[in-house]
Amino acid sequence: MAERSTAAVDVADNSGDDPLTAKADTAATDGVAEEQKTAEKTAEATKNKAVERQGGEQPSITAPELHSGHKLARRYRLEECVTRLDGFSSWRAVDEKLRRAVGVHLLPADHPRARSVLAAARSAALLGDPRFVQVLDAVEENDLVYVVHEWLPDSTELTALLAAGPLEPHDAYQLVSQVSQAMAAAHREGLAHLRLTPSAVLRSSTGQYRIRGLAVNAALRGITADRPQRTDTEAIGALLYAALTQRWPYDSDAHGLSGLPKGVGLLPPDQVRAGVHRGLSEIAMRALANDGATASRQEPPCTTPDELARAVAAMPRVKPPEPEFTPPPEYQQTTYQQGTYGRPQPRPVITQPVVIPPPRSRAVRAGR
Repeated sequence: MAERSTAAVDVADNSGDDPLTAKADTAATDGVAEEQKTAEKTAEATKNKAVERQGGEQPSITAPELHSGHKLARRYRLEECVTRLDGFSSWRAVDEKLRRAVGVHLLPADHPRARSVLAAARSAALLGDPRFVQVLDAVEENDLVYVVHEWLPDSTELTALLAAGPLEPHDAYQLVSQVSQAMAAAHREGLAHLRLTPSAVLRSSTGQYRIRGLAVNAALRGITADRPQRTDTEAIGALLYAALTQRWPYDSDAHGLSGLPKGVGLLPPDQVRAGVHRGLSEIAMRALANDGATASRQEPPCTTPDELARAVAAMPRVKPPEPEFTPPPEYQQTTYQQGTYGRPQPRPVITQPVVIPPPRSRAVRAGR
């Protein structure tokens, strides 16, 4: 194709002043150029279709080819890839400067969501609320964009907690109380989560719940919402529903949980599982805004995290379970004698008469 185009141009240059020859050569040149453009468009379309079949979004976007041991900014050493999706990857890494574990999100600088990810990470870092996993760094460097965040090895994902069974009422109460208050504070600063799933909620060894991925998780996946407060409130309701029932409140399985039976609608948690706390069941339904369930109980739905936090605060406090009393072990007589150091000792009882010889007389002593 390139040879034909060059030949046509050469003929046009050597045609002299013959207008017919020049016109014919020009037409040939235009036809070759048009044919070349058509071929290029066809090849590009074929390439795009192939990329779409593979699940990619842009033909030029690929996940960074990095490996364990790669170092960013001469400081963050990648250890283990935990997610690789949509042209980005997430890693467990080590901050060699501060000698601590961190998490890192990586994507190419020319990724269509790179700018929004950087903006979301920097906004989340400014919040500085300890109830959220903190963003430590957000950098564009060497054709890469990376976001560094805290790594909490002593915390457990809500996904793992629910795999072991429903939470106790007090734990579920703490979950909805802490998460709704944290998200209310974030929305007051103009920040939304939009991907508040069980894997985004962590419980520390001291029982404190922390949220990771504020604004960043949604930016990485290109998620937006017309009503972000309503979206996050419904997500908190789904978390509470799952904590009470160990079921996902929709008719599809998700996050390692079974969904509700198809065709029955959204059942209240206390109708899905016996022994569910009635007040918490009602809170979950108000957050999920099921009109049929809430209307029967004369309670309005909660449409913002702040409304949900106030509704939780208004309900009677759910007390922690009473500690189980462990009876002391039965007394067992030992074969050794107990020590009597420091105690008054009883006088010995004399059971036989003691014969005391009379003292010798002085006369006997003098006669010696």
